[in-house]
Amino acid sequence: MSNEFVKSSRGQHGMATGSFDLAQDSGAGRQALRQRRMEKYMNYKIFASESVCAGHPDKICDQISDAVLDNALNFYSKSRVAVETLVTKNHTTIAGEVTCPKKLNFAAIARRVIRDLGYTREDLGFWDKSPIDVFVHQQSPDIALGVNDGGAGDQGMMFGYATDETPELMPIPIMLAHKLARKMDELKVKRLPYLRPDGKSEVTVRYEKGRPAEVETIVLANPHDPKVTKDQVRSDLYKFAVLPVLTEYKLDKVEPDKVILNGTGKWAIGGPATDTGVTGRKIIVDTYGGMGRIGGGCFSGKDPTKVDRSAAYAARYIAKNIVAAGLASRCEVQLAYVIGYKLPIAREVETFDTGKKSQAQIEKFAWNLLDLSTEGIITGLNLRRPIYRETARYGHFGDQSYPWEKIINR
Repeated sequence: MSNEFVKSSRGQHGMATGSFDLAQDSGAGRQALRQRRMEKYMNYKIFASESVCAGHPDKICDQISDAVLDNALNFYSKSRVAVETLVTKNHTTIAGEVTCPKKLNFAAIARRVIRDLGYTREDLGFWDKSPIDVFVHQQSPDIALGVNDGGAGDQGMMFGYATDETPELMPIPIMLAHKLARKMDELKVKRLPYLRPDGKSEVTVRYEKGRPAEVETIVLANPHDPKVTKDQVRSDLYKFAVLPVLTEYKLDKVEPDKVILNGTGKWAIGGPATDTGVTGRKIIVDTYGGMGRIGGGCFSGKDPTKVDRSAAYAARYIAKNIVAAGLASRCEVQLAYVIGYKLPIAREVETFDTGKKSQAQIEKFAWNLLDLSTEGIITGLNLRRPIYRETARYGHFGDQSYPWEKIINR
């Protein structure tokens, strides 16, 4: 990894995204102590994260579920949605609860998503004309009783995480994995039509003293027309995906022999024909790639009264703003809720000994950022909008267009 990245790369908020200096205003002894403390919490030497392409079976399901949500919110902003999708060979099943004044055409919504993802050929074993079963009813009146009064739509704990490793204030392994997955999807449309829907990426990063030092290995998997050789696919993806992504993050080139393609040696047919997909099964991909803790529920197919989703966004918003404000280099925020209760029953900020201010100052800053009642989060982040299908691919965090990724100016 280049010295420019590690020592002087600056993010969009003017902070040093790769700096080793944790406390610039501290004495050398205190700084060294804080460095050792941080290493205690960042004691891994290697960290790997994966992402998946938009046509991955689980992501097909996430996008269908969130497309249902977007359609409901587009008609009525207070619609209640909890929808699960399952895809398998030549079949889609949609089930769950939707409370919306308009009757939605669930099958038509699903077919549109499937078609957009490139599943338009019967020989792929799954396409936009495959059979679809729908089992959807209204929200339970017992749940609605608490939610109608502004309470949380579920119980559980949620975590938000941020780190100054990248301009997006996200861990670099997962950001690189997302970028590679997105790039492969773009190439399917613009440059490499022999690539087929589905695909995965995985990036292994070596850390030194708690900071990213080098990208060691990149794994790419993508089904393709068997008439194209694996060597050609590897060469094309190295040139048009790997090198541009490394350049974007000002990283040293990874040699071609460190890029693994299609580990079994052959992959022609991907998608639901070979691997069943279910909504909510890629929560590590959706969040921080395994770095930082995650909550007890997935996001997709849930309207924002479900704190599994909205409170996870709120926790990320708070953690990101703490790091963006220069109050810490690394931050994790925990929130916990009870169904029907308006306010969290627990909240906590952890900075892993990277804090630049006292814990009391950081907490005062954190808890003044956002009203953490269920309705306060929904209103403060403007969540009653049809913005969710896009979140169901390449992660829910790190994209500046999402409201929970906004940085306040203070």
